[in-house]
Amino acid sequence: MRKGRAAVILAGLAVAVAACGNAPTTTAPSGEASAPAAGGGDKPLQGVTLEVAAKWTGAEQKNFEQVLAAFTEKTGAKVTYASTGEDTAAYLGPRIQGGSPPDVAILPQPGLVQQYADQQALKPLSADVVKEIDTNYTPYWKELGSADGQVYGVLIKAAHKSLVWYRSQAFEDAGVQPPATWDELVKAAQTVADSGTPPFSLCGASGWTLTDLFENVYLSTAGPENYDKLSKHEIPWTDPTVTTALEKIQQIVKDDYLVGGTSGTMQTDFPTCVSKVYGTDDAAMVIEADFVAVEAGVSGAKLGEEAKYFPFPNVGDTSPVVLGGDVAVAMKDSPGAMALLQFLASKEGGEVWAKLPGYLSPNKNVSPDNYPDELTKQLGQTIVSAGDAVRYDMSDLAPSAFGGTDGKGSWKVLQDFVRNPSDIKGAQEALESEAAKAWK
Repeated sequence: MRKGRAAVILAGLAVAVAACGNAPTTTAPSGEASAPAAGGGDKPLQGVTLEVAAKWTGAEQKNFEQVLAAFTEKTGAKVTYASTGEDTAAYLGPRIQGGSPPDVAILPQPGLVQQYADQQALKPLSADVVKEIDTNYTPYWKELGSADGQVYGVLIKAAHKSLVWYRSQAFEDAGVQPPATWDELVKAAQTVADSGTPPFSLCGASGWTLTDLFENVYLSTAGPENYDKLSKHEIPWTDPTVTTALEKIQQIVKDDYLVGGTSGTMQTDFPTCVSKVYGTDDAAMVIEADFVAVEAGVSGAKLGEEAKYFPFPNVGDTSPVVLGGDVAVAMKDSPGAMALLQFLASKEGGEVWAKLPGYLSPNKNVSPDNYPDELTKQLGQTIVSAGDAVRYDMSDLAPSAFGGTDGKGSWKVLQDFVRNPSDIKGAQEALESEAAKAWK
């Protein structure tokens, strides 16, 4: 996969396509997913209501609500959507403790599956849902939704996190080409800066984006085996391999490389960082996953023309391929919860979503032909056919206190590092301290 990945992505980029179609919004004012008028016939879940909670807002939320609308059309169930915000654990914790969790929750970190399973806050998936997963997913994806041998969740949305997006005009103005190595990226950044445009728009206020940056650099420099060890805290964050990765990141978080400088970067969240590249043309690059396409489209950029990307450059011996994903779990024994999870795990549900922008399916039976453009089609294929060197997002595998909580753990420490990149030793010690507490 790694050898063919650059060719796959460049092939996708050769086609000039629009990232975001004008799909109709199907959101009712109350936040309920509305569906087209029923064509008659009995609905198996007519009269059933359920609540789904997920982190998505904006265009991502609207697209997911179209999937929920398709479920409503099929079953008659009435679905209400609630946004958890970026800190899913902070939203769900009080609701679980209060005895009023949503029927279905979408967890952005598989590490939360184990955490909530330990709290007995999850309902094991029914035999029908597990059968759907076995039919449509590889064992690797099934394992990510499991805890202690029990299947609790289904991976419903994947993210390709080893990408660097750029504004083509900014590269043309500076006379640079998409880099293949880290050294070339640093050189290109300086050339772009010299042309008068800050090279990077980092989403410093959204700490998870900084963990994505670290994970790509670490996987490339330290290799898959060390990546696995660090993700399980089997080696400390004070290890020399972490030092090497932070030294590399130090090369690009220079004040004059960041739009708005360091101060402005730390006040910029995702997706605002994308709009600074494609909306206001303030910066040349944003380092994030395939879902940047949605926000680039909102800013009016056309995928393959103004909005392009290249594979995350090789920093070391490994070409990094880091994947993320969202796990749907049941938190109530409600009549509609298992039916919705089965629909989301199905080929049918995946293909409804695949026709919308900004989505990649880990479901191997969802044909790439469903994707709305050639570039997404190619990325979708790489998700399905991922090789042995692919690794899941490290912070999402960690306990939430370390890898998934706003203002805490690795999110905060890496934010502090961007503010003061000269203190690598201090950052490592802080990361190790937070990890030791989280894995205690």
